[in-house]
Amino acid sequence: MTEDADDLDALIRRTDPDRWLSSRFVTDPAARADLMVLYAYDHELARAPRVASEPLMGEIRLTWWREALDEIFEKRTVRRQPTALALAKVVASHGLPREPLEAMIDGRYRELDREPMSPDEAIAWAAATAGETAALAARLLDPVQDSGAVRAAGQAWALARLERDGSGLQLTGAVAQALREARSAPVSPAAFPAVAHASLARAYARSRELSEFGKRLRLVLAVARGKV
Repeated sequence: MTEDADDLDALIRRTDPDRWLSSRFVTDPAARADLMVLYAYDHELARAPRVASEPLMGEIRLTWWREALDEIFEKRTVRRQPTALALAKVVASHGLPREPLEAMIDGRYRELDREPMSPDEAIAWAAATAGETAALAARLLDPVQDSGAVRAAGQAWALARLERDGSGLQLTGAVAQALREARSAPVSPAAFPAVAHASLARAYARSRELSEFGKRLRLVLAVARGKV
């Protein structure tokens, strides 16, 4: 890894431990580093609503990232921000499309509204954020992997975390439905680390706290079975 890749790996280990643990099942260091770039991009988008003092400031932050995508896909000079620069390299090397990366931005706008989400809004939010991230992660690891099942797995994980974190929403049924969709098509062994963290969704939906050992055990079993 380069020094920048090490920095992003440390960032995701600190801020996104579930997906960081899942990524440890990627044996190729270069592929694992590319996953860290994608997760760092998602982290930056997630920060926009959280750190903004008012919705307008959050919109400005999200617009900043949309403009960064303009630079990346129009092959212009990319702004000197570590995640943006790293994302430009990953997009170029893997031929990633713009649409899902932009959908990840669009999904974060709902978080700028201080009103609680409805269940339907939460389902749409989870699909656009963690769902699209999982689909892109699987594409990085296995370009021929079908995106539907992996998108549903990411959605299940996000919905379960939302319920666990005290949103007040009753999402257990939505989590179960997303997990059924995640199992509707096989996920290749190469792509499975992109969705392994969804094996934690059932526990989260029941508001169960898991130790790091408990998480690791569930992930190992999920990878061994090839099912979330």
